[in-house]
Amino acid sequence: MDIYKRRTNLKLVLLVIAIGIGLFTTIYTNYLTNKIAREEKRKAKLWAAAITSKAHLVHYTNQLFERLASDERKKVDVWSQATQLLTDPQIENGDILAFCSQIITNNTDIPVILADENGKLIKYRNFQIKGDEAKLNIADGQFEAFRIYPPIIVSFESKKNFIYYKDSNLFSELKKTLNDIISSFITEVVINTASAPVIMIDPMDHVIGFGNIDSTEIKNPARVKELIISMSHIHDPIEVDLGDGGKKLIYYDDSTVLKQLKVFPYIQLGIFSLFLVFSYFAFSSSRHAEQNMVWVGMAKETAHQLGTPISSLGAWIEYLKETDPTLANNSTLGEMEHDVERLTLVADRFSKIGSVPQLKAENVKDTLERNIDYMRRRASKDVHFGLDCPDDQLTFAINTQLFDWVLENLYKNALDAMQGAGSINTAVSSDSSKVYLDVTDSGCGIPRNRQKTIFEPGFSTKRRGWGLGLSLTKRIVESYHSGKIYVKHSEVGKGTTFRIEIPRNV
Repeated sequence: MDIYKRRTNLKLVLLVIAIGIGLFTTIYTNYLTNKIAREEKRKAKLWAAAITSKAHLVHYTNQLFERLASDERKKVDVWSQATQLLTDPQIENGDILAFCSQIITNNTDIPVILADENGKLIKYRNFQIKGDEAKLNIADGQFEAFRIYPPIIVSFESKKNFIYYKDSNLFSELKKTLNDIISSFITEVVINTASAPVIMIDPMDHVIGFGNIDSTEIKNPARVKELIISMSHIHDPIEVDLGDGGKKLIYYDDSTVLKQLKVFPYIQLGIFSLFLVFSYFAFSSSRHAEQNMVWVGMAKETAHQLGTPISSLGAWIEYLKETDPTLANNSTLGEMEHDVERLTLVADRFSKIGSVPQLKAENVKDTLERNIDYMRRRASKDVHFGLDCPDDQLTFAINTQLFDWVLENLYKNALDAMQGAGSINTAVSSDSSKVYLDVTDSGCGIPRNRQKTIFEPGFSTKRRGWGLGLSLTKRIVESYHSGKIYVKHSEVGKGTTFRIEIPRNV
């Protein structure tokens, strides 16, 4: 398995692991979310049950007070009967008189007033009167509380007197306490038991109580209607009976914590994805840095190793020329000299890897013609080389030794793709800032799924290839010349066009 396939498989494994972790996190968090949702639903039901129970308690207390009121009424009736007996001149029995006096005297808690037909006060008990008693009338404002209940008529010597009464102090305090409970119990229960937003409404859609909702929203009927509709889509309302014969509905929403927890898995997955991407790029950056170090080390070591035999070959050629002057014009020896010069150029190229190359303005056409002539002498006669450069004076910023290496790699790959027969055409175009070189061959073409991976180190379609040529080409163009190289167009069975973009100025 080559380096590229191993790296691809590793990426797939990391991706599968990341997806697995993300799914596990999402499923587990959803489990917790559902658990909290069930707990909040249980709390809402408890809240409804608490309201119902407290309403029943209030209802029972109301019945108790009704009984107390009835008992007090009976006491007043007894007091009035005793008063009537005392004022009846036909009663002479001392025991009855004593009994009635005792009943009247024992009334120490119910305020009562005896008034004549005109409302003038005759007697009163358990009540503090302000002003002159002789001038006061039952219609006076301070006696308003006595007119709540209908008066009791007491006949005396063909005259009618009236007994007015009001609730006792104890009864009034108990009733006030009950009213306070009735007015506050819903809010109290809402605040103390519900953590989610809740609204209780009556059959007329009037808000009876609410909790965990801004009061300004409750004052807006349209907003209340929107809240009820929104809550009904999330949870079914809970029906409660407060003991007054009317059914109430409680609507509730998810709490803020629950809503945040529902979104949390996606936030967590996003953060994890960002972390994974960051890790990937950090890993890639580290890997590229390591590769660069390997490239630089290999290149300089290669240049060092080639230096000695190249110098030796050059010396042997000069020795042969000196020992036999007739060899000076020998074509074979001349080709050997060219090859030694080429080896010297290759060694010089390797020695420049890792160092900042010096870029100079070079003539585009001359550079291309030199490299095409070199490849033409080493290619099959069935291969046609073409060059289209409209501007003979066009220049670009390159390092000659390194850029020649780029062209050499492209032309060699084109020759391999054509298998010894076809055409290689180089077209030149430019704009104000860049020069564009399109190298087109008539070879076998590159499948679409491989057009981006061919520049990866280790990728090769050759059985004995190392997959370094195009990777090195890309590095020279982009890292050393601030340019670009990519597959402009390729069609399987018809050929490929590589485009190189190089800045015009240094």
